Amino acid sequence: MPASLDLIFSALANPTRRAILDRLIANDATVNELAAPFALTQPTISSHLKILESAGLVTRGRQANQRPVRLQPAALAALDGWIGPYRQLWEQRLDRLEAYAQELHDQELQDQKLQHQDSQHHDPQQTETRHADSND
Repeated sequence: MPASLDLIFSALANPTRRAILDRLIANDATVNELAAPFALTQPTISSHLKILESAGLVTRGRQANQRPVRLQPAALAALDGWIGPYRQLWEQRLDRLEAYAQELHDQELQDQKLQHQDSQHHDPQQTETRHADSND
C-alpha cells in the first residue's frame, strides 16, 4: 500500500530527491552512485533516501554487501491517480481553447477571402478609368 499523498508530495518538494528519482528511472543504483552527481555527503544522500523510502517512492534491496536503491512505481501510480482528474480537466480545457483558436483562425481566413473578393469587384483603377471616360 503506497504511503499517503502528503508524504509523497513532501518528498517530491525537494529538488535533490526529484533528481534522485530521475536517476533511478534508468536503473537501480547504490547510495554512492546516487551521491556522485551532487556536492553532498553520503549521509546526506542517505537521509534523502530515508524520506523517499517513507513516502514509498524507493526501496533498498540487498545484493551481496550492497544495498541498491530501486524506484517503486506504486507510489507514483497513487500520485498519478490523484493528479489524473486534474490532468483530464486541463486537457479538456486546452481542447476547447484549441477549438476556439481554430474557429478564430478560420473566421479570419474567411474574412480575408471576402475582402479579397470585394477588392477584385471594386478595383479602384477601373473606377478611375470609368470616371475619366465619362468626363470626356
